[in-house]
Amino acid sequence: MPGIEVLADVDNAFLMRREVTCKFAGAGDALRKLDAARLVSEKLGLDGKTVVPVSMGTQVGTPSRTGTFYVYDDEKLAYKQVDPSVMARLDRAKKAEAEKAQAEQAPAQDGEQGSAGEPKDGGQAEPAEKGE
Repeated sequence: MPGIEVLADVDNAFLMRREVTCKFAGAGDALRKLDAARLVSEKLGLDGKTVVPVSMGTQVGTPSRTGTFYVYDDEKLAYKQVDPSVMARLDRAKKAEAEKAQAEQAPAQDGEQGSAGEPKDGGQAEPAEKGE
């Protein structure tokens, strides 16, 4: 887990959001935006709030990343203010994560019940020979 250092934490009252800039030491390119948003949410205690990763960047020669995040109290306000393509990308990523987690749980449940869907001959059916 990378170390998180909060570089800036500004309350933007005009846009009703909090703008947070963080540095993730030792993260390199392995840190994705959603993972970074989750780490910021845990670090700052932002449970129940919408954290939108706006930008993530690296600096040449250092294994750290810097990210800017917008924190909204209301998710509807985030959809109004943030570019729709950013929100659509986040929704797709969250949906893919949920499907992946669901797929990981499904084989564990199927393995407990047994394999009733396998062919009786072990799946190696031989083609029928035609007589001459």
